[in-house]
Amino acid sequence: MNGGRSGAGPAAPVVRRQRQDAGERPFIVIWEATRACPLACLHCRAEAVPDRDPRELDTRAAEDLIRQVAAFGHPAPLFVITGGDPFQRPDLLELIAYGARTGVRVAVSPSGTPTLTPERLRAVHGAGAVGLSLSLDGSTPGLHDGFRGVPGVYRWTLDAWDAARALGMKTQINTTVTRHNLHDLPDIVRLVRDHGAMLWSAFLLVPTGRGSALGALTAGETEDVLNFVHDIGLTVPAKTTEAHHFRRVALQRRILADRGDDHVAVLGLGPLYRALRDRAAALGLTDGARRARRPPLDVNAGRGFVFVSHTGTVHPSGFLPLGAGSVRERPLTEIYRTSGLFTGLRDPDRLGGRCGACEFRRVCGGSRSRAFGLTGDPYAEEPWCGYVPGSFPHRRELAGLLAGHRAARRGAS
Repeated sequence: MNGGRSGAGPAAPVVRRQRQDAGERPFIVIWEATRACPLACLHCRAEAVPDRDPRELDTRAAEDLIRQVAAFGHPAPLFVITGGDPFQRPDLLELIAYGARTGVRVAVSPSGTPTLTPERLRAVHGAGAVGLSLSLDGSTPGLHDGFRGVPGVYRWTLDAWDAARALGMKTQINTTVTRHNLHDLPDIVRLVRDHGAMLWSAFLLVPTGRGSALGALTAGETEDVLNFVHDIGLTVPAKTTEAHHFRRVALQRRILADRGDDHVAVLGLGPLYRALRDRAAALGLTDGARRARRPPLDVNAGRGFVFVSHTGTVHPSGFLPLGAGSVRERPLTEIYRTSGLFTGLRDPDRLGGRCGACEFRRVCGGSRSRAFGLTGDPYAEEPWCGYVPGSFPHRRELAGLLAGHRAARRGAS
C-alpha cells in the first residue's frame, strides 16, 4: 500500500489541532447515561449490569449537565450519550431534543441489542441526534457475537447500521482491537467500505473493567496495527482511540513518503503488518481511487476530552477512573478548566519515562488511561509504545513538522 501523496497544492496538515483552546473548551464530552445493558462484552469498561442504578442522573440532572456543556460556549462540545445501553433510559429522546434546543450537538452510542430497532433509530434521528456510533468487533457473527457475549448482536448491529445510513445519519463504526480480531481487521474494513460510514475507529484496548482479563498486544504488534490503520485511511476514513501514538506514526509516514523511503524497513514493521497489508490487497481494499487521508485530531484524556459517569463524576476519560469532582456539586466548566487532574494531564512536562523524553510528547502524549491501568500512574510512559525517543532518523524534517503543529496550537489558544 502506498502511503505517499500526489497532486499539487499545499500539503494537508498531518495532525489536526483543535479549533479552540483545549485548556478552555473540550472537543467532546461523553456521558455514560446508564450502566444497564443486556450484553456481556469481554472488554466492558462499565462492567455493565442488567438493571439501572438508582444513583444515575435523573432527567432534571441530565438536562442540567447539558446546560453545563453549553456553558463552554459556541460551538459547544459534541455531547455523546453512551452506556451501558442508552436505550434503557426512557427519557433518551427527551434529552436529545433538549440538547438540540440548547444548542448542543448530541450523538448516541447504543449497544447492538434488540432495542436497536429501525423505529427507535428514526425516533433518535427525529429528536435531533446528529450521529450514531456502533461497535463492530469482528467481520463474522462468530467473532463479533463471541466478543459481545450474546448471539445475534452481529446481525442487529449491521441492520441498525444500514437503517441509520438510510436515514442519512452520520455513522461511526468502532472496533476494539484485541488478539481475537487482529488478523480480521482488513475484513472489518471491507464491511465499513461496503456498508458506508462517516468514520472507522480502531480502539486499542485499555485494561480496565472486564477488559483487564484480555491479552495485551506487544509494542511491535501495536506499531503494525497503527501503520495498517494509516494505510487503510486511503480507502475509508479512519482514526484510532486510545492510541495517541498514531499521531507519531502519521508524522513519521509523511516524512518517509516525501523522501521516498521504505517505511517497512525504516520503522521495523513486522509480520503482522505484512499479513494485514496482504489481506487488504486480497480483498481489493488497495485498488481504485484514493480518498484524502483524514489527519488524526490532537485530543487526549483531559485535553479536549471529558467523561461524565452515570452518577455525575467527572473523569479525563472513561478508561481513566480517577475523578476530578461531580457535576452535581461543581460546574463542568470549572472542573475541566481548573482541577489539578485535568491541568496536570494537559502539561506534557509531567510525563515520565520514555514519554517524558520523547520528541513527540506534545503531539502524542500516549494513552494516559493505559498508563494508569497498567502502572497506577497516569503520567507513566505509554506501555504499548515501542518507540525509542530520538531514534527517528530524519530530525530536520521532523523538527519542521513539529514546529508547525506547535505554532498552530498556539494560534488556537
